[in-house]
Amino acid sequence: MFRKFGCLMIAFGLVLPVYAVERTGSISGYVRSATGVPQMGAVVEVIGSAVQGLEVFTDERGFYSASGLLPGFYSVRVSAPSFLTAEHERVGLHAGAVMILNVTLSTLFDSVRLTPARSATDEDDWKWVLRSAANRPILRVLTAGTNSSEQPGKTNHNFKGSLSFVAGSPSQGFGSQPDMSTDFSVERSLFSAGTVALSGNVGYGEVTPATVLHASYRRTMENGSEPILAVTFRNLPSPEFYPKDSGLQALALTASDNLTLGNLELNFGSELQTVQFMGRVSALRPFGTADFHVSPDTVVEYRYATSEPDARMEQNFGPASTDLSESGPRMSVVEFSPALEHAHHQEVSVSHRAGKNSMQFAVYSDRISDPALTGVGAFPGDPGQVLADQYSGTFTYRGKNLETHGTRVVFQRKVSADITATMDYSYGGVLDLDREGISLADAREFSVVRGRHSAAAKVSGSIPGAKSHWTASYGWVSGRALTPVDTFNTSAGRTDPFLNLLFRQPLPGSGFIPAHVEALLEVRNLLAQGYVPVLGSDGKTVYLVQSARAVRGGLAFSF
Repeated sequence: MFRKFGCLMIAFGLVLPVYAVERTGSISGYVRSATGVPQMGAVVEVIGSAVQGLEVFTDERGFYSASGLLPGFYSVRVSAPSFLTAEHERVGLHAGAVMILNVTLSTLFDSVRLTPARSATDEDDWKWVLRSAANRPILRVLTAGTNSSEQPGKTNHNFKGSLSFVAGSPSQGFGSQPDMSTDFSVERSLFSAGTVALSGNVGYGEVTPATVLHASYRRTMENGSEPILAVTFRNLPSPEFYPKDSGLQALALTASDNLTLGNLELNFGSELQTVQFMGRVSALRPFGTADFHVSPDTVVEYRYATSEPDARMEQNFGPASTDLSESGPRMSVVEFSPALEHAHHQEVSVSHRAGKNSMQFAVYSDRISDPALTGVGAFPGDPGQVLADQYSGTFTYRGKNLETHGTRVVFQRKVSADITATMDYSYGGVLDLDREGISLADAREFSVVRGRHSAAAKVSGSIPGAKSHWTASYGWVSGRALTPVDTFNTSAGRTDPFLNLLFRQPLPGSGFIPAHVEALLEVRNLLAQGYVPVLGSDGKTVYLVQSARAVRGGLAFSF
């Protein structure tokens, strides 16, 4: 019997190493900027003794995954345009383990700081790397049947700032930025785990200038979560034909947090808005997402939102996302009384990445009460029903309630290291007028919900030699519409309707200035398409639009 047992142990000892070798693992995670913005198209290189230069790309959420890796030590190098390369050495991977390596990319100005000197006590190279690395990830190793062990970290950037001077209004109705404005952003780390930030926009003009101020505090906890507390103050001058002292003042308090439970990632929060304008109105706007990672390349997500996404923040027109032109609140008036837009958006999506290709399929349900529609043209002469913007020649009109269901399909391909192409198809309901020659006063009454198809193509990239960054997109709609199809789309395929251009160019020869200088240019709806004519109370023609034509440009300084 002992002879049989001995033979069994010898066989088990021979098979176990082979089994351990064949059990491959993976390294995956998220790549974000220092401000938490996901970096799509970043190049992630995994180098090891068993792997010679495995290269993967991040998707629209900044997620990457390198699977099929044999146990051992690897070096992970992450690079993206306009950021310093982040490298993590001696990343140990056990057999069958799923390692989560989140990486924060920094600009040159983020990384200019003193690093700790290496002492004789730092005999372990890995400990010294953790102390001195410019980008400290949250490192978590998950092995089947075991609990997660985390090693938290935080980017040690101490101070960063940006300043931009912008000419041209975004032309989005009441609340648009002035024709001349200044954006600023300041961010400073506190106690190595917290970050306090202040950003804003200040306009110019003879009347009381439009002002937006945003302050936030973010802290990285030991469990990897990052609770954020933010306050946004907005002050707007009185609309045309309104009393001079009837300006709008809005205050928003936002609290959010995230939590990771195994393969489930939760992001949740709420915003309390209060608005003082011809009376006082308040609203509570919760939001949240739940991402379940079925595999390193497949994610199932549920998203709930109660306010429209800020497209300007996603496109990052200004430096460090300081553009607050869509920071809300979205509102209109009814008989000189304010009416806040209320929305409920629910969405279930499945995203999958295969090599250089990323795909998403989503179904959604929208319900919007008192939508704030954008109009273009001379003031229609009915101040009790319209909020006119004195800067851009646009106005805001209260639309009919919209309830719809829809679908979305997104395909994205990394064409090269510098070019990314995205296709987006959506179907959903939009507001439309059921007849021609309707007056603006009757537009709400004669609005109907109609199904529309939308197809969009977007190409973005950079020119390595000139370091230019550009995005060109065109969104087609199958018929007349007052509202966009798939308003709450936050996928990589999101675009403004019709022809749009975004261009950022670093300026050469600015080395004598202690800042990184860029020229900015944004064009929305260049061909002025999708304008729906209606008659104002004075008999003149004005238009309701999904997106008004707008041209903006300026200079941005990043410190």
